[in-house]
Amino acid sequence: MNNPGQTSTRAAELAKLKEYLINVISRDLESNPLPPDNRREAMLKMLQKAYQATRLQLPTSLRDQLFHEILDDLLGFGPLQPLLEDNSITEVMVNGAKKVFIERNGKLIKTNITFENDDAVLRIIEKIILPLGRRIDAETPTVDARLPDGSRVNAVIAPCAIDGPSLTIRKFNKDKLTVDQLISFGSLTQPMAEFIRACVIARLNIVISGGTGSGKTTLLNVLSGFIPPDERIVTIEDAAELKLQQDHVVRLETKPPNIDGRYAVTVRDLVKNALRMRPDRIVVGECRAGEALDMLQAMNTGHDGSLTTLHANSPRDALSRLETMCLMSGVDLPLRVLREQIASAIDLIIQQSRLKDGSRKVTYVTEVCGMEGDTIVLNDIFKFEQTGTTKEGKVLGELKPTGIRPLFSQRLEAAGFKLGPEVFGANLSQMLGPRRR
Repeated sequence: MNNPGQTSTRAAELAKLKEYLINVISRDLESNPLPPDNRREAMLKMLQKAYQATRLQLPTSLRDQLFHEILDDLLGFGPLQPLLEDNSITEVMVNGAKKVFIERNGKLIKTNITFENDDAVLRIIEKIILPLGRRIDAETPTVDARLPDGSRVNAVIAPCAIDGPSLTIRKFNKDKLTVDQLISFGSLTQPMAEFIRACVIARLNIVISGGTGSGKTTLLNVLSGFIPPDERIVTIEDAAELKLQQDHVVRLETKPPNIDGRYAVTVRDLVKNALRMRPDRIVVGECRAGEALDMLQAMNTGHDGSLTTLHANSPRDALSRLETMCLMSGVDLPLRVLREQIASAIDLIIQQSRLKDGSRKVTYVTEVCGMEGDTIVLNDIFKFEQTGTTKEGKVLGELKPTGIRPLFSQRLEAAGFKLGPEVFGANLSQMLGPRRR
């Protein structure tokens, strides 16, 4: 058996060797920058040359592991790189140097990956945000950013993060999910997909509502794929994540304030600016605050077919959240006037949910019908009905139409979509027939 003292000494010596080799290669790179092609192969040759100069003879497996870690540090994101390359992992969460968690198949799992210390986590955070012109320090201890592949990053450091730097990476598939894949996953049904596609092409204003990690952005990406290619689309995001396939897309991203706290460009600023850019569609990645009012006004003044997401647990909650965000704009509107704005602007709310078993589904497709007194009237067109759970914890249920045909059916027909009664549950009368008898 290895002596614990010898093991710790060997680990310390390996750490010193790793640091030495990284410093040697970093100095070489400063004087001889590598071409963008085949960087990994070129750097591996440099690493082998630097290692041979030390005249050390490590076991082959240990040497290969050391080389792999060094290349991950220099070209990727250190210990996190294998997690980022694993397509089955959807989220990576670093809670200080010694606790790294992942999400796989909707379940949280603690990994055996650790960092040497908090400074090592900080170096990874800085490596992510520096190319984007963002900063993080004691005065601005939180930051939102993105990786080159579009994955969303949030970091928090001291004094706000008490137990060491926190880093959360929401990964996105390199290949954009299609509506057929969502159907095969059970996230929605074929009739629901046909209906939603018709609504997007017919230029209805759609809000995707859902909790954190429920799949709102993924669904927004799928819906944006239904937009005809001859329309001009302006996307507005905090950190650019949307992957639109159309040619005529203008992507706008917010800008944080400078070191003096000035010259920030917010989502609200970009929504106002987008109205001057002759957009056919405005797609806001997520409404969080006062920009919701500007978005509603855009929807009410001829910019039909707009799409956005927001955090809420049900379609009714989504309306309340919209009210709250509009009030955050600082414009003092009577509540009834505000609700009339919402009712006239929003046509459809799609509720995306993450169920207890980790699966993600569209649980409601709800029409906003207008006002009745001081209340906004909602009609569920489709909804998910849970029937139980298996012994393994898998949620059982069915996505089905409610039998109600939306009031905006004429708009769909005018756009060339005459959806048959079977889409909206034509067999409902057959289901109710035996009860009547």
